[in-house]
Amino acid sequence: MYKKLVDFIQELYQTKEFLPLHEPRFIGNEKKYVNETIDSTFVSSVGKYVTQFEEMVAEFSGAKYAVATSNGTSALHIGLKIVGVDKNCEVITQPLTFIATANAISYCNAKPIFVDVDRDTLGLSPSKLKEFLEEFAVMDENGNCLNKSTNKIIKACVPMHTFGHPCKIDEIVEICDSYNIAVIEDAAESLGSYYKGKHTGVFGRVGIFSFNGNKIITTGGGGMLVTDDEELAKKAKHITTTAKIPHPYEYIHDEIGYNYRLTNLAAALGVAQMENLQLFVDKQRNLAQKYNDFFEDTHLEFIKEPKNSKSNYWLNAVILKDKEERDAFLKYTNDNGVMTRCIWRLMNKLDMFKDAQTGNLNNAEWLEDRVINISSSVIV
Repeated sequence: MYKKLVDFIQELYQTKEFLPLHEPRFIGNEKKYVNETIDSTFVSSVGKYVTQFEEMVAEFSGAKYAVATSNGTSALHIGLKIVGVDKNCEVITQPLTFIATANAISYCNAKPIFVDVDRDTLGLSPSKLKEFLEEFAVMDENGNCLNKSTNKIIKACVPMHTFGHPCKIDEIVEICDSYNIAVIEDAAESLGSYYKGKHTGVFGRVGIFSFNGNKIITTGGGGMLVTDDEELAKKAKHITTTAKIPHPYEYIHDEIGYNYRLTNLAAALGVAQMENLQLFVDKQRNLAQKYNDFFEDTHLEFIKEPKNSKSNYWLNAVILKDKEERDAFLKYTNDNGVMTRCIWRLMNKLDMFKDAQTGNLNNAEWLEDRVINISSSVIV
């Protein structure tokens, strides 16, 4: 069966050469806009393409405000900071996620709490979140949600839309609102995905997107913070620009800031990519349908978009029988020129997070042993 799959993927991509997991596609105005930026000499974080890129992402996602950053991790870091996450806080997130999610929490000197995912979405489970909060959370006289086991404030929650598949974000936001917990939506992988007709990233107080080289569109490296809160947007832009107070010649900074703004050069690439985003999403959904049809005749389960969702299918994935079959699958495909990879190791199994508080992680542990990503580059 593995050979049949390798042959199928090579036929899809019309090549016998090595196939990466997800490589970028440059089919539009990328070179034109980048060359214009070089000619203008405005290649750093000041330039028209930064503003244009922010406007395009805001319009596409439905967010009121967008702030371009150097990468998705920096956007997540700033999102947590502007809602008040600090060393006295804890942040709930999922153990099945890319390391950046947990790293950004650590950048704020806060502690992560890992709550299980749902098998159908691969994202944070509302029911497990509710169970955890009912067991450990208590509200203090100032309206803060305290963790009874640590006496620290549970300030924020970071659900992630895994591989572009939306989690049950509306339920998560409703639960968190009842405990005064800010939702910072890690939509790094889900630009072009919708839940109940609403774009991911705009359900919580803040959302973030990533434009890393392997995402559905890329700026080489880059990110975007989105929000409907004008004050949060202003704060984000200020502290990502080294917290410098505007002045024609003096350097005055009013707090600790970060050099996190996206460059005009990268934004030029992003603008050109945004012009083809909907085409890329359509192509990815068409590819996913072909995979779904192929796997219907096998014992492997193709991961489809969850109920009430329209996914960008950024990375296609399958569920294998067990860890032994997973490892055999990985070896055969990679040895035969088709890159595949297993899902991330659970965050609580990494040395730096091994002492973190967790709930019951049965679903995440089950998925960790079985989920494989397969070739997902856009076919154009």
